Amino acid sequence: MCTPYGCVVDASAVTGDAKLPQSSANLCPSCQATGKKVPIQTVRALAAISLRRVTAREYRFCQTADCPVVYFSNDGLQTLTVDHVRERVFQKEAHQPDVFVCYCFRYRVGDLSGASQANYEAIVADIKAGIAADQCACDLRNPQGVCCLGNVMRIIRAQENS
Repeated sequence: MCTPYGCVVDASAVTGDAKLPQSSANLCPSCQATGKKVPIQTVRALAAISLRRVTAREYRFCQTADCPVVYFSNDGLQTLTVDHVRERVFQKEAHQPDVFVCYCFRYRVGDLSGASQANYEAIVADIKAGIAADQCACDLRNPQGVCCLGNVMRIIRAQENS
């Protein structure tokens, strides 16, 4: 059942000690792609719903672009979709110029699209300087729960190869 607060499987449907097979525990219940484990604090920081509704202890991140699920619990009982998070998710909207690719230092896809080599270098240097100054909080600001620099570099490489 889905509500404005997320999707939940009726707990009465799970009896006894029944658990999802280990192989399916990592799979997004919507698209079946393997999800990457994210820190619980990331989910809590980015949930646009009451934290009383964030009941699982472990969540995974679905990066499939055409899947609306952003986070799903390991037990398969809860999902948070793009409508349930505070930020637009780069992996879901990678071709939108106004979506952030670097959430800490506020660089958008459009800042990188068609930029010169000098601009690429300046952006990467700025992000690295922020990281070195301990000014990033990717574990809380990036829906992936990890450093954004890898996404920035992927965009730059794709631009250079096109």
